Amino acid sequence: MGQANMSVLVQNLTTGEVIEEHRADKVVPPASVMKLLTTGAALETLGPGFRFPTVLEYTGVIDNGVLQGNLYIRGGCDPSLGWKGKTAFLNQWVKAVKAAGILRINGAVIADMTMLDGEAQNPGWLCEDAGNYYAPGIFALNYYGNTMNIVLKSAEPGTVATVMGTEPQVDDIVFINRIRCDRIQYDGAFVSGLPYSKERYLTGAVPSNLGTFGVKGDLPNPGLLLARHFTERLRGSGVIVAREADYLPDYNPLNPPRHELYVHYSEPLSELLKETNQNSNNLYAEAMFRYLGARYTLPGTVHNSQELLRDFWRRRGVAVQNAIIKDGCGLAPQDAISAKALVQLLAVMHKSPNAEAWMASLPVSGKSGTLTSLCPKTALEGRIHAKSGTIAGTKNFAGYIDMPNGDVWAFAVLVNSAPGKAKNVQHVIQKYLLDVYSKHQ
Repeated sequence: MGQANMSVLVQNLTTGEVIEEHRADKVVPPASVMKLLTTGAALETLGPGFRFPTVLEYTGVIDNGVLQGNLYIRGGCDPSLGWKGKTAFLNQWVKAVKAAGILRINGAVIADMTMLDGEAQNPGWLCEDAGNYYAPGIFALNYYGNTMNIVLKSAEPGTVATVMGTEPQVDDIVFINRIRCDRIQYDGAFVSGLPYSKERYLTGAVPSNLGTFGVKGDLPNPGLLLARHFTERLRGSGVIVAREADYLPDYNPLNPPRHELYVHYSEPLSELLKETNQNSNNLYAEAMFRYLGARYTLPGTVHNSQELLRDFWRRRGVAVQNAIIKDGCGLAPQDAISAKALVQLLAVMHKSPNAEAWMASLPVSGKSGTLTSLCPKTALEGRIHAKSGTIAGTKNFAGYIDMPNGDVWAFAVLVNSAPGKAKNVQHVIQKYLLDVYSKHQ
């Protein structure tokens, strides 16, 4: 990997000894290793027991079973609402509405998205990523993982695949479909579009004569879909809702005052961190990133999140002065950080009162998450707790190695612009880690 742009540091946290280093101060793109900055700051700032709140509120008055006003769903950046299609929580919301004595709503169910500004798509992300499932817009109300499955049907080579529908169903979306059926053996379809836009462009190619299958893309307006689903659930339970669901994108101080009806809480942050780091979930990481910025000032902005994350780690002695922080998940190609800064961050978290929750959030080599393929059936299987990062031309790892004598090492191996496939680069990194471990154990 002589042509690669690398930054490497391995340090014994127990003794302080530097084991190996190579251009440790050099900042390079971290890819999803960037999630360590976000999840570490979230854990230290909010605590492992923190739960994202989503609040049901209403305007007007409740008179003889009739709400003379609107019912609002005020978003708090929870990334887990409806995750993997789990919508049973809506039944509890319906019970809360009925418990408040509401049998008819003369207004509408409105998704309140005002905790964040309208910049749902991080400006540091590539245009080609917009609309894809791994780069959904981030809102104060996130729902269904902010993704949909676009059901397609392929036919003869040279024909255009047919769009059969979406899961979940999105009634007002418009597909401009250019996906061709071809003699290929892989899924080459792409989805593109912008947050709030009803149009999604479908391009690329899929295998011919495959029958019905799915392609994942982002949801243009997850908050509005949530409001629609809640409206349907209310009506299905006998509560009359006079108007159709709507959404509120911007804060207006002239809006009438509201009354709290019910607060829904997410799972504890410690559980959400496991999904974020073990499965490298961009939505979860970016929602935490934006929530932290919203704590700085309202409405939350990408810029506020960037500044908060930088200041948080700088005050803890992490060398982020030359780092470039564009997002919280590592999807922005401009992101850059050094191996030295990452090892310093890992050292801070190793000493933290929240270290147990932190370690539990990281995948384990050869056993779980994105590290399942790292060092299986080797001396390092089960000994590495780390975050991986992979984008085009980049393969990175940063985390801990548990040594047989009880010492704990922190390491960061960042490899960018390496020739060859990512799996081959990972093989070289794996060999390096095994060699260093064997030499110094």
